[in-house]
Amino acid sequence: MEIIYRPIEYSELDTGLFSSFIRTQIVTDCLRKINGQWVVKSDPFVDDWNENDYITLVECLKNTVKTGGLLCGAFADGKLKAFVSVESALLGSKKQYADLTSIHVSQDMRGLGMGGKLFEAAKEYAKKSGAKKLYISAHSAVETQAFYKAMGCVEALEYDEHHAAKEPFDCQLEYVLKESSGSTPLLKQML
Repeated sequence: MEIIYRPIEYSELDTGLFSSFIRTQIVTDCLRKINGQWVVKSDPFVDDWNENDYITLVECLKNTVKTGGLLCGAFADGKLKAFVSVESALLGSKKQYADLTSIHVSQDMRGLGMGGKLFEAAKEYAKKSGAKKLYISAHSAVETQAFYKAMGCVEALEYDEHHAAKEPFDCQLEYVLKESSGSTPLLKQML
């Protein structure tokens, strides 16, 4: 199976792009902040997207591309299996955050490193945008949080009020961008 990482063009954005994408996530435990401490709580549910969710997603991603944000995907045998989006407008009291609005890997392709490669593209885009940090309003499932912890994310020093109000159970995270010696060939290709 060949995996190709590349930008997703505005003209590609319709619900058909996601016809081979499996959003399903079976959640058992989630992180919750209780009395100022993060604890793991049992909260079983299945997270999935319906047709209306995909319609909303496509409209949001179209806006991301139209406003100069980043939208990259991982395609396995020509089918979208993972994607990341970062908005062009910076957040925070000092405009220090680039807003990583989505990073998802199809259920059938998780654990293969796609998410990590797309996170690298998000970091590179954020640096080029002048941000000092990535901001992530992230699903609180312990598996999702394990991914972000492995990437080096920590609790955000400054919460974005819009994100916190929209998704009150999400964990508000940040990633401090580090200086690098330049893009890898993969990232140059994607950006």
